[in-house]
Amino acid sequence: MSCKDIAQKIDLNVLYSLAFIKVCIYSEFKTLQSLSNIGRCASTCKTLVMNRIKILNVDIDNLSIDELLGRLKKGVMVTPNVDDIMKHQKDNLFHNDASMAEFSVCDSKIVKLSAKFLGTPLKETIPGSSFFPKYCEFHKNDNIKIFLLGAKEGVGEIAKEKINKRIGREIIIDTYSPPFGFEKNQKELDKIIELLKKTKAKVVLVGLGNPKQTKLIYKIKDRLQNIDLWLALGATIDFEAGNIKRAPGIFQKLALEWLYRLLKEPKRMYRRYLIEDMPFFWLLLKQKIGKYKDPFG
Repeated sequence: MSCKDIAQKIDLNVLYSLAFIKVCIYSEFKTLQSLSNIGRCASTCKTLVMNRIKILNVDIDNLSIDELLGRLKKGVMVTPNVDDIMKHQKDNLFHNDASMAEFSVCDSKIVKLSAKFLGTPLKETIPGSSFFPKYCEFHKNDNIKIFLLGAKEGVGEIAKEKINKRIGREIIIDTYSPPFGFEKNQKELDKIIELLKKTKAKVVLVGLGNPKQTKLIYKIKDRLQNIDLWLALGATIDFEAGNIKRAPGIFQKLALEWLYRLLKEPKRMYRRYLIEDMPFFWLLLKQKIGKYKDPFG
């Protein structure tokens, strides 16, 4: 593809994105205007609340963070964002694996706005990076122990020290940072399995990004019956270590965290946000009018 073709594709995708953002911001504004009438419309809104909704071919649980914390005992938790949903359109193995997760919660404000656009509103956005501190706090006084698997070498240990200091006990007991390309190295996979067999942790946070983290979980979990809960939480270990900072509040409120990350890391993020993820808005519109087709369905 020539540079001219790429530029044209980016321009078209940006137009799709800006149009969608405009609609969503207007929708949010109208919602704020009508807060005084919330009691009157409560019965109408109640009919829209569902246990699980679907965006394209991805199921998302309609849970508040408090409901999630109360139910999250065993299984696998994934947190789909726009990038994950687009991977569900192209990667059949990832799609099949992620679709088996017992918990699938909305990671992104754009995903939440998309659900509202489709007429199936979600209660809450639950980004992994803000959920995990609350999970640790929720289990502050019990015996839950956690293994951190992911991030660059040494980052997990920094995160472990900071979390344990904040919680006031050794809630994080083990960490491991797999080398680049680990997923293609059977010896390295065997090493990860052995480390997890020996740990006293019952919860594993896997922070390797998708599709790697989800594929790894389903590749090894059946050999690790000692692990009760798997949390596929992307860059959470880096957030906990202080290596990555979340976008300022105004970016989060306007569903523009992607723009903040793009401005901070343009070389690494431009392809994801401006090329790979932008078709999401076109597919979402097709779903709205009943024209979307699951590529694996």
